[in-house]
Amino acid sequence: MARWLAGRQWPVHPLTPGRKTPAANCEQCRVRSHEPSRCPCHEQGRWCHGFHSATTNLALIDAWWSREPRAGVGVSCGPAHLVVLDVDAHAAQVPDRSRLLPGIRIHEQVDLAGLASGFDTLALLAAYRQEPNPAQDESTLRVRTPSGGLHIWYVNPQPVVRYRSSTGSSPRTALAWQVDVRAHGGYIVAPTTRVPAGTYTPLGAVRDPAPLPAWLAAELRRTGHVVQASPVPVPRARERHRVPRAGAAQALLQPLIETVRGCAAHAEGTGFTEKLNRAAFTAGGLAGAGHLNQAEARQELAEAAHYARPYQTRRSETIIDAAFSAGASRPFHPKGLA
Repeated sequence: MARWLAGRQWPVHPLTPGRKTPAANCEQCRVRSHEPSRCPCHEQGRWCHGFHSATTNLALIDAWWSREPRAGVGVSCGPAHLVVLDVDAHAAQVPDRSRLLPGIRIHEQVDLAGLASGFDTLALLAAYRQEPNPAQDESTLRVRTPSGGLHIWYVNPQPVVRYRSSTGSSPRTALAWQVDVRAHGGYIVAPTTRVPAGTYTPLGAVRDPAPLPAWLAAELRRTGHVVQASPVPVPRARERHRVPRAGAAQALLQPLIETVRGCAAHAEGTGFTEKLNRAAFTAGGLAGAGHLNQAEARQELAEAAHYARPYQTRRSETIIDAAFSAGASRPFHPKGLA
């Protein structure tokens, strides 16, 4: 499967055997602070830093899966120009109707009895827009997940427009409750990957992603999923500005992320929530000031949280979303970065 996906020019990377998360970093990279893009492992033909190591190089792919044939396959969505709707069906408390479809007021007359998952909110969004329900779109690749969810794969027909990844529980950028978006700065589990709960299974006969429907592209734009380039400030006369150094921002954030990963050593008593909250707040502040890529910082936080507490992904995402948003609302410029 990895070779077949790479043949379509979709960069792939290994997933931990039996899990849907990226294979762990090498031992040195777990304790060394550096940007994923500057990781020496990549030049040496080793995977590291999750989707940052994704490749279409068949020789590398053969070497990686020969080393760990049980590894699952992840696809880096951004370079592949993929936009995947990850529809969840987890049992969870249904939020207030104001949070089901961000930016859309659901009138009190609308009966929401029985609404329980992302399948329902996605259908509701399609109904509001008088468009076909993507969950029933037989023209594109759809993959049933072992937890009962659904991955709906689309290809971005306008690669010049980049869409960011998001979680359906995010208070800032979300398409619908329990509907995650996997795009730039994220990855998706490939079909046929196996985990203890089951196999990611394609539905129907279609194996190709269809172009992203125009109405969904409009919804992604409306809900803030378009990645905007940071505006370049115009220097005032006789005023000197230093260019922000992403490396310095990463050096500030990385130790905090490592404290989160360090919580994996013990199931309790490590202050996990406090450490994740601090790391996410710091990342939000740095991203808000333009020193970090928001999508990449969020992904790095999510990977660290999952490494430490793989059994509480939803709670970790909630912590990250809240703290990141709080930090972004108070951008800061640490000494040496302004």
